[in-house]
Amino acid sequence: MSGARPVALLLPGQGFQHAGMAVELYTREPRFTAVADEFLTALGPEGATVRDDWLACVDGGPADRGTSAQPLLFLIGYAIGEVLASRGIRPAVMVGHSVGELAAATLAGVLDLPAAARILAARCSALEEAPPGGMLAVAGAPETVLDCLRARSVGGSVVVGAHNGPQQTVLAGPEPDLSEAERAVRDGGLVARRVRALEPWHSPAMGPAARRFGAAVAAEPLRPPTIPIVSTRTGRVVTDAEAVRPGFWAEQMAAPVLFWPALDAVLGGGAYTVVDAAPAGGLATLARRHPSVRAGRSTVLPLLAPAGRDAWTVWTEGLARLEPTASPAHAQQR
Repeated sequence: MSGARPVALLLPGQGFQHAGMAVELYTREPRFTAVADEFLTALGPEGATVRDDWLACVDGGPADRGTSAQPLLFLIGYAIGEVLASRGIRPAVMVGHSVGELAAATLAGVLDLPAAARILAARCSALEEAPPGGMLAVAGAPETVLDCLRARSVGGSVVVGAHNGPQQTVLAGPEPDLSEAERAVRDGGLVARRVRALEPWHSPAMGPAARRFGAAVAAEPLRPPTIPIVSTRTGRVVTDAEAVRPGFWAEQMAAPVLFWPALDAVLGGGAYTVVDAAPAGGLATLARRHPSVRAGRSTVLPLLAPAGRDAWTVWTEGLARLEPTASPAHAQQR
């Protein structure tokens, strides 16, 4: 049973979105609905547009812009965490991919939800400072991918934006440099595909946006986390001093996502039930490659269904597997 292990909760970031993600939860899971509505209302005027496009299953370019994807991915991760908490399921540790780290911070009490909504609105506004660009997932280790770019004299504006696995690297950068990098890695024999992002997230090109975002984070009170967060900025547990420094959260926009090192820091230290709150089980796919999971020491449990699966069944069966982990005392407090 999942209850034999503590829970490590994974929270999604840009690129994992798809049309209709978690809509079934919004229409059928009362706690999820209440939390989603609270956040979207707190988001201000743009909240209604985000909700309408989400429930209408808008896809393609509009869904991939940070102004739409970022608040929705935050909402989904945070609301799932709140549903779990309402059922007495408290994670022992959280790992957030990109904007998922802000969802983890909010679940851990670093921010309250109104403050999180204000900084998400500011994060979207800061994208006015971002140049056109994107992200490219490449099947290869980071150094292998960078060697390929260097061998073909691709400019330095394209960098590793995320390290998602031993052989899973995401490049990030502005256009037209990213397209040049895409041609280079394909010519070098590497498999590559575009990530669903229309901004060069986690690259130096996002520096001006990160600085603007930082002013908004600095306006909010920050507190030490009540649940451990292993940061995908550093690959280690967020310290109390880091948690209350606005730049720690703001600079993440322009820094690489160290998802694999963060996951390894968790699973290398013990056995867990790895609960994935990402749409279509996107982070579960990455986590299943970890040696701890392959050896059976840890297990992986996605809560959101991939294409072709019944979303409500996946959700309810996942909760049923998790509920033995609930602490009776914690459940009574809720």
